Amino acid sequence: MFNKHLVTLAVLASLSSVPLVQADELAPVINQQPNLLPPITEPAPVAAPTQTQVQTQAAAPTDTRWYVAPYGSFVKTGGDRNSHDGWGGGVAVGKPLNKNVNVEVKAFGQTASGYNDRLDPTRRDNVGGSWDFGGATADVQYFPMRGKFSPYAVVGVGGMNTSVPGRNGAGFIGEAGAGFTYEVMDNLAVRSDVRYRYNQNFNAHLQQGTDEFHDMTVNLGVQVPLGNKPKAAEPIVVAAAPAKPVADCSALDSDADGVNNCVDKCPGTIAGSKVDATGCPISLELKGVNFKYDSAQLTDNAMYILDGVAQSLINYPVKADLEVHGHTSSEGSNAYNLKLSQKRSQSVANYLASKGVANRLVAKGYGESQPIADNNTEQGRERNRRVELIWTGN
Repeated sequence: MFNKHLVTLAVLASLSSVPLVQADELAPVINQQPNLLPPITEPAPVAAPTQTQVQTQAAAPTDTRWYVAPYGSFVKTGGDRNSHDGWGGGVAVGKPLNKNVNVEVKAFGQTASGYNDRLDPTRRDNVGGSWDFGGATADVQYFPMRGKFSPYAVVGVGGMNTSVPGRNGAGFIGEAGAGFTYEVMDNLAVRSDVRYRYNQNFNAHLQQGTDEFHDMTVNLGVQVPLGNKPKAAEPIVVAAAPAKPVADCSALDSDADGVNNCVDKCPGTIAGSKVDATGCPISLELKGVNFKYDSAQLTDNAMYILDGVAQSLINYPVKADLEVHGHTSSEGSNAYNLKLSQKRSQSVANYLASKGVANRLVAKGYGESQPIADNNTEQGRERNRRVELIWTGN
């Protein structure tokens, strides 16, 4: 758009036209400051849309509360013990380290009936006794996923004291297995696992012929976390950026040239210009650009008007070639009018160039050869006396 201090050529349309032959036929000089600024048509204000509140839910934090886990056990004894299966129970205390790993210490006591030292039949107590186990392990549990249902794998190492009728011995145990937890509520989960247990009693001779035993345990119990379950942070409320209003270009004509913005290929056309179907300028009549009597010398008012025209051309991005056409009415001889119109059009071209107009300017005088009104009336003759800018490079 052009500088708002430029004088609008549209206002100049109300001024009288330029006489090219007789000084007394000149239109009166308008002393008020004309406005060469092209009219600005702004789109109707569009109310900013109400900001939408967008909630982003933070991920739930990992539950790292300490817990206790009482449980009962079924012991499936190996054949090397030569006894019946047994039962027992215990308790574990543990803590999740992160979203995948728990560590815990587990204590237990278990009994398997039907002890039988098959290799020492002379012993009176070798039949009908029981295996009594008491021990503890340090376990690591790995959770591939956590949720309401959380499967895990477990390994543990520890020690176990084994008692049989008349004997006892301490030994090493290692366990490996798999299980799951199922959350019933924030502070209670059901828990179960199945473990293989290896037991080495280091020459305690609790059973003749071997100190190594292989058992299986099935554990079922509950897990009780201590304290309140950590909650996800409150939803983060973010004010969404308001959508920018999109104006309908077909309803806008920013340079007021009669061509809507959708198809206007030459936005910012100088006000008062005739344009083609694409909004590009064809011609502009320089109304109010007058000359002194029988001369090509510009009047002060004409120079003032041309100052605004020059600034508009400088600001306008299209630097097409321009022709400055001078026309007269039919008074006087045709040869005289043709010569005077050439001088006057050249005077306008020179003045615009001196003000910094970068377009190539070519002056042409047409005398009385191209009237646009009837030369038999004063009103018609006034219209025929004119100076025009013609865009030739579009």
